[in-house]
Parts: sequence; structure tokens; C-alpha cells
Amino acid sequence: MQKVLEFLETAVSTANEFLVDYILVILLVGVGVFFTIRTRFVQVRCFGQGMKKVFGNLKLNGGKQKNGMSSFQAFTTAVAAQVGTGNIVGACSAILLGGPGAIFWMWIIAFFGMATIYAEAVLAQKTKKIDENGNVSGGPVYYIRTAFKGKFGKFLALFFAVATVVALGFIGPMVQSNAISSAIAGVGGYDYTTFGWIVGVVLAILSAIIFIGGAKRIASVTEKMVPIMAVVYLLGGIVILCVNITSLPTAFWYIIKYAFTPQAIIGGGVGVALKKAISMGAKRGLFSNEAGMGSTPHAHAQANVKTPHEQGTVAMIGVFLDTFVVLTITALIVITSLYVKIPNGWQAVEPENAVQTAITVLFTNADVGSIIGTSFVALCLTFFAFSTIISWNLFGKINFEYLFGKKSVIIYSILAVVFIFLGAFLKNDLVWALSDLFNNFMVLPNVIALVAISNIVVLELKENGKKGVVDKPNQALSDRLEN
Repeated sequence: MQKVLEFLETAVSTANEFLVDYILVILLVGVGVFFTIRTRFVQVRCFGQGMKKVFGNLKLNGGKQKNGMSSFQAFTTAVAAQVGTGNIVGACSAILLGGPGAIFWMWIIAFFGMATIYAEAVLAQKTKKIDENGNVSGGPVYYIRTAFKGKFGKFLALFFAVATVVALGFIGPMVQSNAISSAIAGVGGYDYTTFGWIVGVVLAILSAIIFIGGAKRIASVTEKMVPIMAVVYLLGGIVILCVNITSLPTAFWYIIKYAFTPQAIIGGGVGVALKKAISMGAKRGLFSNEAGMGSTPHAHAQANVKTPHEQGTVAMIGVFLDTFVVLTITALIVITSLYVKIPNGWQAVEPENAVQTAITVLFTNADVGSIIGTSFVALCLTFFAFSTIISWNLFGKINFEYLFGKKSVIIYSILAVVFIFLGAFLKNDLVWALSDLFNNFMVLPNVIALVAISNIVVLELKENGKKGVVDKPNQALSDRLEN
């Protein structure tokens, strides 16, 4: 049996590597460039609109919504999914394996990804469904069915829904709960496999309480949790960087320099090293901000906005904050210490330990630095991972309901809680590889549908993209197309 599991793990890992390196990166970068050109750089032209919509009337209590969520609640629910463990561990992996230059390529990917996520949010708004009780269902399965009629559309929607339920509803939260228990256990020097069940019980109870309340309770939690965790991480990161502020100019120079000459720092020939730097930056960037994956449209479909364009601009700000702010702070912490302060010292550091190792280096007292680093990372990982769990649960539930009907939701919620509990103290490499595989599977039908109905996105931008034009009601797609 052990040999069979090892064989399956190798096969799934190989499939993941092939999908990411040769299919998904090309698809996701390509669709980002495609929508950037088709929308004439919407991420630049409408960036100010998005910032004003998100921060112009910031409230941590969106109030009771007749259906769905407020625009800000939808934004925080989406950001909760985007800002996860990938912003810490993922960024470190990109740097340690692809050199500091990988961050430059993450920025490039995020720039084009802002156009992609604009399209996802617009289409999610256009195709969402509201039932007689005011419950909103929206996301890729609905715009996939709009893009492709008949059996092909049904197949693609079914494929996406199954992949989403497995990746975000069940296995993905296991990864996040394991990250929480590992981080908390690390503060006290415990073994998470024996300590994790306690964390698992707590996480399972908290998750169940939130899940029972449905989308409205999730929105209420994320609108408060996301701003708090963002402020904690940003202030903590800024304080840490101020300790080593003199190294920041060098760190930025390393990011630019080694984006084009990575062989000088990671070895190998010019072509091989450059491919690795771009590949690591693209992979980690794409799967950090989730643009094109089809996850966050579920949240943006819930938003009560006057036009789909409004939520499209809001969605762009989520990618901006995820990559250009949160992920960049992580990168600078690592680069200013492990590259600027102790050249060649990064080679023995594991991605999971890179941030706390970096913080330790930044403080003259290693013991104090170690405590601060471990505690800071544990706190942030707990915030990031738990917020991701509750957002992903909503996304999975929408697709589970699409597959099996409303009466099946209670079964889904019970299974989701069980997976969260088990993930806190169990870790199987095959399960983790399968999570990545189904995550990768989500991209394929989503990207195909986005391109197929890109005209709807362009039409919406033309109608409502001018500054100040936000007064038209969000009509149904059929009505809009008739006009």
C-alpha cells in the first residue's frame, strides 16, 4: 500500500508540475495580457475608482443586507481568500528557489492579473442568480453556462464545480488548518502532530459557528477580520523593516537586478536561471492573488452594487493589496536579511521558516529576535489561514449546492468541519498534492469561459467605465444584451 501511495504522489506531483509550468502559467499570463489589451489597461485607467470605492467610505459594519453582501463585505471576503499562507510561505519559496528577482515577476503577473480579476468580477455580477429568499449564487459555473450552451457548457461547469468543492471546500482548508497548528505549536516548541488536535477542535468549533450563519455571517466576520489582520501585518512588517531600513535600497536593487540576471545568485546558465526566476515568480504570484483561478468571483457576485463595473474595480484593488503590499513586505523582510545581511545564508533556510529566520537576523539579540519572529509569523498565519478557510468554505458551498441542491448544504458543512479538524494534526503529501491538482483544474474551464464572453466585459466597461458613471441599476444579463 505504501508503494502505491508513493507512486500516486509522484504521479500527481508530476502532473501538477506539468500543468503549472507549461499550461497554467501560459494561460493565466495570456488571459491577463488579453484583458489588459481589450480593456485598454483598465487596471490603470480605473485604479482610482477602485480605491475610492474601497476606501472612500470605509466601514467595519456593512449593516444588514436584503440579499448578498455590501461591496466592501464582498471585497474583504475575496481578500480573505487571496491573503493566505501563500503570502508568507509562497513568497519565501519564490525568493529562495528563484532568487530576489522572482518578486519582480510577481509584480508583473499581478499587474496583468488585475485586468483578469476585473473581468471575473464583472461576469460574476452579470450572471449571478437570486432566489425567492434573497440568497445569491454566482461565480464561474454561471458564466461558464452563459459562455457555452448545451452539453459542453454543462460539462465545463460540472468540472469546475467538482474541482472547487474538493480544492476549496475540503482539502484546501486542511492545508490552512495545518499551517495554523504548525505555527502555534512552533511558538512553544511543541510537535503539531500531538498538539494539533487541540487547535483542530478550536478551529472546528469556530468554523461551525460561522458556517451555520451562512454568507451573511461570513461577510460580517471578514469585514472585521481582514482590516485588522492587514493592519497588524503591515504595522509589524514596517516596524521590522525600520530596524534594517538602510538595507531597503539594496533590497529593491536586488529585485530588479536579479530579475534579469538570476544566474549570479541561484546558479546555472543564464537561460535556465532566468526561466526558473520567471517561473517561480509567475507560479507563486498567480496562486497568491488567485486572479484567473475562479475562486474570488464567488465573493464578488454577492456584492450589492449599482453596476458590475463598480465591483470589477473593487476586485482589482484586492490583487493590488495582496501582491504589491502584503506580499512585498514579506519579500523585503526576507531579502533585507538573508541576502543583504548574510549573503549565501539563505541556502540552508526552508521556506516555512524563512520569515522568522529573517527577523531573527534583523535583531542583534538572536533570542529576542527568535521569539518576535516566531510569534509574529504565528499570529499572522493564524489570521491569514483562518480567514481563507471561511471564505473558501463559502466558495465551495456555492458549487456544492450547484451540484446537489440546497438540501445538501448541511452535509457539505459537516464534511468541511471534519476536514478542518483533521487537517490540524494530519499531514499526507498525497492529499496536499491532490489539493494543488484540483486547484489547478479550476483554472482551465474558468479561463476558457472568460475569453469566450470577453465582449460582455468590454461592453460593461464602455457603458459604465467613465469616471462618475455609477448610477445605472445592475440589470440582468439578458436585459443588458438586448439593449
